[in-house]
Amino acid sequence: MEKLSLVPDSNHMFQLGKTIISEEIIEQDFVCNLNACKGACCIDGDAGAPLEEKETEILVDIYSKVKPFLRPEGIAAIDEQGCFVKGDDGEWETPLVNGSECAFVTFSENGITKCGLEEAYIQGATKWKKPVSCHLYPIRVRQYTELTAVNYHKWEICDPACALGEQLKVPIYKFVKEALIRKFGTKWYAELELVAEEYTKL
Repeated sequence: MEKLSLVPDSNHMFQLGKTIISEEIIEQDFVCNLNACKGACCIDGDAGAPLEEKETEILVDIYSKVKPFLRPEGIAAIDEQGCFVKGDDGEWETPLVNGSECAFVTFSENGITKCGLEEAYIQGATKWKKPVSCHLYPIRVRQYTELTAVNYHKWEICDPACALGEQLKVPIYKFVKEALIRKFGTKWYAELELVAEEYTKL
């Protein structure tokens, strides 16, 4: 395990390899409560899901296979804007319908949002689940020149998820384990678990 170093910051962060991690992902509990929030993170806000450069190419490649799983409104938005757009911050993101919900969103009969990309994956139409930024949420990752920041993104619409996580005693890093391994690898995650174990002893 690589030596840890605490980074002087009001939010308390530590370094693991080339990542700077907020202690909040160990401290805070979180489990999505779709019955309460209805998947609001996919439809609220004014920006699409952040995309990595390689993911823009994946979206173009698989779009024909994903299209049957999307809503007409989403298809129209993608036909007009493309499978990805450049956001106000200069980063790639998914296009939106009416400047609100992600174009790849669908809705279940009870009004809960679903991801058309993930549905295509579940049905075996594709081998790519969804953007890693969606998979990681409520963790947000930002790449800097030398280091990658791993932070907890607080959003009031996720208050029910915080309450459910606290009830079930599931910290954020465990809730998004699969996504963290997808992003950083099994070795990195195993080291994070050791840090969390030491942290909880303090």
